[in-house]
Amino acid sequence: MSSTAPPSSLPAITGVLLAGGQGSRMGGVDKGLVTLDGKPMAAWALARLAPQVDELLINANRNAEAYAALGYPVFGDDIPGQPGPLAGLHAALLQARHPLVATAPCDSPFLPTDLVARLSAALLAAGAGLAVARTEGRSQPVFCLCRRELAGSLRAFLDGGGRKVSQWHAAVKAVEVDFDDVAAAFRNINTPEELAAAGRPPAP
Repeated sequence: MSSTAPPSSLPAITGVLLAGGQGSRMGGVDKGLVTLDGKPMAAWALARLAPQVDELLINANRNAEAYAALGYPVFGDDIPGQPGPLAGLHAALLQARHPLVATAPCDSPFLPTDLVARLSAALLAAGAGLAVARTEGRSQPVFCLCRRELAGSLRAFLDGGGRKVSQWHAAVKAVEVDFDDVAAAFRNINTPEELAAAGRPPAP
């Protein structure tokens, strides 16, 4: 495990790359498979997330074979209709082998190499069920660390028609973790223009 891994006193962590979106702002293409400097965006994100966790999975609702070729197990949402990123998190909580689940999106190839360590420290200090990144006063809800035991709470929220990530976070009293010092690392790529403007991600 790398130096960016969470402290050994914490439970083991499952990392999940969220690639279940519809890519509407990218013309409907699967964003995680869009090439950035010769590699799929998902591959860049996986390379940065893998050293931080004990197990790594990919949540994808299409192109499962292409994602599996990146070297990690792939699973889809367990709730039909693609109700958003919370459905991906719910499926992740069910699939994870470990007590804590860290998530990151497939369109953020610059994600911080100490993301999980910092979220873990805050989760432990606050005794919270969920820790989420925040930059420049704004929550980054798909960059989070969640206790697997919250799967039931999340399913009830989704079954009740809940879709807003911020509403569920408020319900479980999530702790927000400041990442202003590396705010640029949370840059995601949503459009062809942003893809064209993105440089090569630095090595993890």
